[in-house]
Amino acid sequence: MTDVATLWEVGLPLAGTAGGLGYAKVRAPRVFWSLVGLPVTRVRFALNYQSTMDVCGLTVQPSRLRAFMVRNLARRPDVQPVPPKVRRVRGTSTGLRVTLRLPAGLEPADVMAASERLRHAWGVHSVTVVETKPGFVELRMTGYDVLNRVRMPRQSPSGSMTVPVALREDGTAFVRDYLKVPHALTLGANQSGKSMYQRNLVAGLARLPVALVGIDCKRGVEQRGYAPRLSALAITPEEADGLLDGLVGEMEERFDLLSEHGVADIWALPEDVRPAPVVVLVDEVAELFLVATKKDEERRDRMVTQLIRLGQMARAAGIYLEICGQRFGSDLGKGATALRAQLTGRTVHRVNDKQTAEMGVGDIAPDAVVTVLTIPPDRPGVAVAGDTSGGWSRIRTPALTAAEAAAICAKYAHLTPDLPAVAAWRPIAPASSATPESVPLVKPSPATA
Repeated sequence: MTDVATLWEVGLPLAGTAGGLGYAKVRAPRVFWSLVGLPVTRVRFALNYQSTMDVCGLTVQPSRLRAFMVRNLARRPDVQPVPPKVRRVRGTSTGLRVTLRLPAGLEPADVMAASERLRHAWGVHSVTVVETKPGFVELRMTGYDVLNRVRMPRQSPSGSMTVPVALREDGTAFVRDYLKVPHALTLGANQSGKSMYQRNLVAGLARLPVALVGIDCKRGVEQRGYAPRLSALAITPEEADGLLDGLVGEMEERFDLLSEHGVADIWALPEDVRPAPVVVLVDEVAELFLVATKKDEERRDRMVTQLIRLGQMARAAGIYLEICGQRFGSDLGKGATALRAQLTGRTVHRVNDKQTAEMGVGDIAPDAVVTVLTIPPDRPGVAVAGDTSGGWSRIRTPALTAAEAAAICAKYAHLTPDLPAVAAWRPIAPASSATPESVPLVKPSPATA
């Protein structure tokens, strides 16, 4: 009986602990990683680092001086290959960060090519390799699938035109920085999370001192709720035609201002004369390309020409494009490919065909096309984000309802600047409005358009 009682006293707490850890692994992966995953991974990394680097082909032969010292001073007949030197190991709430100094003969691309093998060797969810400076790389290991339940980092990069939009697979924030990537294209099929991405983007921009201009040819069903924070809104192709003309006029006025002060862009202007930056949000860009009559074709050509002009020149004037749609390529019509070439940033959600994935990222990061095609339909918000530098990563936007985004826009309505060039398309929204259905719109007359 004594043995049974002792077994019961010891086994019950152990079973409870094991059950609690099992529950935490599923329901609270961040807690499980901090308590169990991180210590185990650090020990595994320390014990088999040399052998893992060796079998992954990430070692080089030692220099003659090192070989001489090993044989003659250390008195060891075998000279081991040299792996990258570990400079720093730092645990985080989502993974492990390891800074490596690459020996002569290795480059960051060699480590990136072995990232999948390193992931299996150390038993982590993913390994992302980032070059921090010449000769140094950082291994960003993620202990669990952080995209399963998105929790944005408390601290994200900040700036005058910087908006944290989503969470990267390595646990860092995906940031839309308009000073580095002025124009962007977002693609995705229905129910892929494309609208969620746009809501998070608008919610972040609403807090900044910028002008937001919306073009939503679906009668404003997506952007109507943002009206309190919009300086202009077009809800039909006819209105979009006039609005784009107004934006080009605004751009040309800003160029005159830059010429007067002898500077290259608005950020070099004194603050007291600097105009507010403008972000143009185009939802379902294909609606601007569709034509039914000869008159529609003339209007389409004019709108596409104005969009291309904005994409080519508007960055210096502080006007930035956010183009959104389900498909975007040469099949839309004349000018589509020329416009896409000006859109540096690319975000592609789940798509219906390979051609659409290639339209989005195939020209900047061909190896990302396969990742786009493997996004499951039951994970809305997951996307592949990249730019023309060739770098890309998987991201996922946090859940944000249309009502929440509308409430944020209403809260920061006082930051909405006036743009005289597009004042005819300024929507009228009550200050207390927070729902899309309660926002009336101003439709410009043909004379004002």
